[in-house]
Amino acid sequence: MAPRKKTEATFEENLASLEALVQSLEEGALSLSDSLKTYEEGMKLAALLNAELSRAETRMKEIAGGAVVPMEDAP
Repeated sequence: MAPRKKTEATFEENLASLEALVQSLEEGALSLSDSLKTYEEGMKLAALLNAELSRAETRMKEIAGGAVVPMEDAP
């Protein structure tokens, strides 16, 4: 796995950022323009997080030889 760039946020940092954006939108105090910018940023983060989760799932399948065991069935 390639080392992470110093400026590249971790999954957890991006998730926390997305949660903060959602909270800002839910509070309803942003202007329409700021709400749209915040929504756009949130959608970009959500796509980035989804892609990272997909890569993790693929890696898990590779490790498990193609079969991912549901958590309730794990030893």
